[in-house]
Amino acid sequence: MPVPVNHSKPIRTTAKESAYKQILHWIIDGTLYPGEKLNDTELAEALGVSRTPVRESLQLLESQGLVKMYPGKATQVTEVEKESIKDLLPPLAVLQALSAELAIDHITKDEISSLKSINQEFAEALYKKDFHAALNIDEQFHQLIVDTANNSYIIGIVEKLQAHVRRLFFHNSIILSESSIEVHDNIIHSIEMRDKEKASAIMKQNWLEIKKDFQLPNEVNQ
Repeated sequence: MPVPVNHSKPIRTTAKESAYKQILHWIIDGTLYPGEKLNDTELAEALGVSRTPVRESLQLLESQGLVKMYPGKATQVTEVEKESIKDLLPPLAVLQALSAELAIDHITKDEISSLKSINQEFAEALYKKDFHAALNIDEQFHQLIVDTANNSYIIGIVEKLQAHVRRLFFHNSIILSESSIEVHDNIIHSIEMRDKEKASAIMKQNWLEIKKDFQLPNEVNQ
């Protein structure tokens, strides 16, 4: 099993959390490809942790549908199902919209400034056609809003749904367009103006329109 060696070792939060985040990232970006068998010893060595947090991370990833564990046999990365985007986007769009609405009650001037800075970085990545970086920066943008909403239940569900959506982005070579920069600006402006209805509406539509980027077999001729 090929495991990258040129990455930073996990920062000591907890070994389990660090291992989980890194393995999740590798699954999302395809470093650990669909169907690949995972070896907990190799992963532990690559991550600089013991096998226990790796096993715990794999159990958590199984509960999220990203790996499948076969007791006494093997653990594998699950396959990517393109059509699942139809089921993933509606609940994610609603939760992201609700996050934008709730964030207005908690957001600070510094956090609004951070959103603007992140969107500037996003724009620069798109102009340079660094689409991989743009996807990661886009995730930072939306995650800041979700975190600011300050609702642990939303954070947990969004994390699970978004992992699957981002994975589909990478495996289907989805490229975010420059129009996303303006959408982000509109979201920021609505939040800054404390316009919950508009912020929620723009955010929801932003996520639902992603479906257009996926050419699903039964929709090609529609």
